[in-house]
Amino acid sequence: MAMVSITSPLLLAHKTKITTCNSSHRRCRHTITASSRPLRAAVIGGGPAGASAAESLANANISTFLFERNPTGSKPCGGAIPLCMMEEFSLPHSLIDRHVSQFLLLSPSNLPSLFSRHLSADTHYIPMLRREVLDSFLRERAKEKGAVVVPGLMTGIKMPRSEKEPYVIQYISEGSTQTIEADVIVGADGANSRVAREIGAGEYATAIAFQERIRLPPSAMSYYTDLAEMYLGSDVSPDFYAWVFPKCDHVAVGTGTVSSKPSIKSLQASLHARAGTKLAGGTVIRVEAHPIPEHPRPRRVIGRVALVGDAAGYVTKCSGEGIYFAAKSGRLCGEAIGKLWREEGKVTESGLKREYLKKWDDEFSGMFRFLDLLHKVFYKDDAGKEALAEMCADAYVQKRTFECYLDKKMVVGHPWEEMKLAWRTVGSMVRNRVLGREVERLRMLEANLSV
Repeated sequence: MAMVSITSPLLLAHKTKITTCNSSHRRCRHTITASSRPLRAAVIGGGPAGASAAESLANANISTFLFERNPTGSKPCGGAIPLCMMEEFSLPHSLIDRHVSQFLLLSPSNLPSLFSRHLSADTHYIPMLRREVLDSFLRERAKEKGAVVVPGLMTGIKMPRSEKEPYVIQYISEGSTQTIEADVIVGADGANSRVAREIGAGEYATAIAFQERIRLPPSAMSYYTDLAEMYLGSDVSPDFYAWVFPKCDHVAVGTGTVSSKPSIKSLQASLHARAGTKLAGGTVIRVEAHPIPEHPRPRRVIGRVALVGDAAGYVTKCSGEGIYFAAKSGRLCGEAIGKLWREEGKVTESGLKREYLKKWDDEFSGMFRFLDLLHKVFYKDDAGKEALAEMCADAYVQKRTFECYLDKKMVVGHPWEEMKLAWRTVGSMVRNRVLGREVERLRMLEANLSV
């Protein structure tokens, strides 16, 4: 086993950059920490969460190492991001594959609800992009800020015996096992987080996402120029939804489920049947599968280790959205570590909980609870999904949906409109619950007659 010490080429390269910073920064750091070296941070996972954390840490003049085991890979992801993320994270428009200005929601009975009244190709649209493109851009930007990107797989963490001792991270890079010391760790390594297991952060339920990338003939691809589709129904997912999202030269066709993981391929086949001729003539160019979290981890900060993104469980119910929340949590965590080091000269569990977790929960816990409630109400069965699709045809529902989604703000609606919406929701659920029971009765009757 090779030990990477403070004088190794990897660390020495980064030390050289640190020592060339302006003298005022050096004086400030030494005054606060009384230390002859900068704080050492290891970020495990190079997706939106890890790359955003690494960028924030590097901006704070923290010696940062970003570990990514598969720099050329990507996870099965619809690739939709809220419009506010473009400006908030200074993303260039060249990353966008498609400007979706029409969003088609199809109910279990295949009745369509078209979201287009509050979207436009120029000002209010859903950016669609590929994860490998976004992730690579964010990693490169973190590298430009000073983070050292390490292509390697983290295999274990040796825990410190005191607050002053470092963590010792074991990893495999270029076929050899190596170690590196870090004062603080950010776990951004996905739903099956090795970091979370090493620190005993607790288990949580995960769903499985399965996606095919299908290259369509030009005539078929033109249908999806600015259109994305979302399918509801137990045939494509008993507890989630399925999607057909346009990318640069192909469509992403996928589904997700918690309760029927072994049936994921049959659910995908049902999606193909529902999409019908719209996917005719297509060629599958990639097949992807990956776990996604269903709720936050029981513990997200332990000692000087913090979890972000999927590792922390930041994927919303109902919508299944995770990219924005991954990047946001990574940035917030990195900024928290930088602030603690700058103002207190140390990073502690209580400090991370105060500066990272509390700020995250204050801003987003209400939104997560609301979407969890919607999921419990509308995704329980096909009748509930039918009611959801009916509600989504409502102009006010569409307006409120995109206000919250595009700008990531829980906007308070007009009281009278909210009251009318509540009444329409009750009416829709009553109608569709009755309809659902009747459909089930007819199915059972048909089954009995066939016997």
